[in-house]
Amino acid sequence: MHRILRAPPLPLLIMVLGLLGCLAAIRAVAANPATLTTTINQSPTSVPMASDTMPSDIARLANNDAAPITPFEIAVPDAAIADLQRRLRNTRLPDQIDNSSWEYGTDIAYLTELIEYWQDDFDWREQETQLNQFDQFKTEIDGLAMHFIHQRSENPDAIPLMIVHGWPGSISEFTKIIEPLTDPLAHGGDSADAFHVIAPSLPGFGFSGIPNQPGYSPEKIAHVLAALMEKIGYPRYAIAGGDWGAIINRHLANYYPQRLIGLHSNMMLAGAPSDPQQRDAVTDAEEAARTARGAYMQNERAYQQIQGSKPQTLGYGLNDSPAGLAAWITEKFHGWTDMPQGADGYLDNHFSKDEILTNIAIYWFTGTITASTRIYYENSKTAVENPIGYIDVPTGAAIFPAEIFITPRAWAEAAYDLRHWSVMDEGGHFAALEKPQLYLNDLRDFFRLLR
Repeated sequence: MHRILRAPPLPLLIMVLGLLGCLAAIRAVAANPATLTTTINQSPTSVPMASDTMPSDIARLANNDAAPITPFEIAVPDAAIADLQRRLRNTRLPDQIDNSSWEYGTDIAYLTELIEYWQDDFDWREQETQLNQFDQFKTEIDGLAMHFIHQRSENPDAIPLMIVHGWPGSISEFTKIIEPLTDPLAHGGDSADAFHVIAPSLPGFGFSGIPNQPGYSPEKIAHVLAALMEKIGYPRYAIAGGDWGAIINRHLANYYPQRLIGLHSNMMLAGAPSDPQQRDAVTDAEEAARTARGAYMQNERAYQQIQGSKPQTLGYGLNDSPAGLAAWITEKFHGWTDMPQGADGYLDNHFSKDEILTNIAIYWFTGTITASTRIYYENSKTAVENPIGYIDVPTGAAIFPAEIFITPRAWAEAAYDLRHWSVMDEGGHFAALEKPQLYLNDLRDFFRLLR
């Protein structure tokens, strides 16, 4: 696999500071080039600190200082774009049963539209420019390259918020919410609701490195992200996410509760409590929603089985065919969005083709589809070292009706320090992209409780 990414060298001032041994300044400057104009001993941000001392995990998290944090921009070679165009021109579509739409999988009529748009109208360079408007960086954690957006607010009291994506998502899911989070006043909000946003590409996803060793389970990735936040310079921070992001964040909260200001999830996960009273405290509406989503997902789990058992075999086709990759990912956007699932549902009413294809193109150009699916394998094959118990971190939940899991509130209360619970009237799995304003409002409402 060819690498398609380049990062500019460190500024000369950082090199000078390194020679002087100002390690703290290096971290602050590398993570935020704007600090070059400030004093070198300025802290990265004003972060709410824990009332007691940090746990002994700091030695583990701080052992990644050797590799610098360097500015990064996305730069796909022209040859890679030309190769994609050639492959799209040579697409060989399969047949489809007459008078069917999405029943057997991705609908051929919609995929034909999408491929034609990808070939004739989609402008990757425009999308690349849009992504490069955000401040992006790379570093190494435990020897693996890690890419992340680090968009800082001008509000010194902003809360550091790490937002974690899942599969088949990417950092592109968050492009509608990063600016409103960092500069709420410019987007009709209150400046007091400001966040510094950190959005990493998960190991094996997008612009991060591809692990060449087994074991990168959600639990291990939680340690990687904790080490990344320590390296950036945030001893205390908030976390949010859905899908694998929600699962990873649970592990992060299980290991590092003293480091977390709060946990927000748009895919709330909790099993049935052992206490019968808590287990049975489920409303009729919750039970109906949970049953309906469970029945729907019975026919939607085949991807989990193949990605959890034989991801390498699947990867040959998806990594070689952009049409195959688009069909695989688009099916999930269709199936997990709050829309009619038959012929009456049209995906373009919920996402633009540019939004769908930007996400798909990130997988294509980085060649990470196979590596990304391995998280399912690692999750099922890697033993958990520290089973998740009660999450003693202030927690907020946004429950969207078309989410793939519906957890009753009583079950969540038994598993988390639950402070905030919102049940949405609309929206699905990709909340930050499908319903950005609802998602933004809920993040703000929850974290106002913790400021």
